[in-house]
Amino acid sequence: MTLVHAPDRHATLRSLPENVSRWQTETMITVNLNEKLALFSDHWNPRIVGELNGQHLKLVKFLGAFTWHQHASEDELFLVLHGRFRMEFRDHSVWVDEGEFLIVPRGVEHRPVADTEVQVLLFEPATTLNTGDAGGPLTRVALERL
Repeated sequence: MTLVHAPDRHATLRSLPENVSRWQTETMITVNLNEKLALFSDHWNPRIVGELNGQHLKLVKFLGAFTWHQHASEDELFLVLHGRFRMEFRDHSVWVDEGEFLIVPRGVEHRPVADTEVQVLLFEPATTLNTGDAGGPLTRVALERL
């Protein structure tokens, strides 16, 4: 087995079979989350950084309170990379600190709130709309791939 480091990745990509898609080849390279996070500064606008088995890995920055919403068919995983935020539920709140994750089951109404900027990796089905059933101005339909 040959280990490939970033400087050699273009040679590696050229050696792959033609039937391997661009996105598949990008997943065969390491992804530096800090570099990806440095590419944007807005809040509540997730970007896709990976894809596997119908799931998206998304980076997003939170600041302030998001929209109350739920997802009828999808569970969501929130992994805090930097900072901390509070996940509010209708009957209680949970703090999620750096290095921790929280899974919100489908059908549970929730709202992330960040008093200071927090950087989060989301892991959820590709069909998941960020505002779930709520819609509104923070809804993002077509997500940018970084």
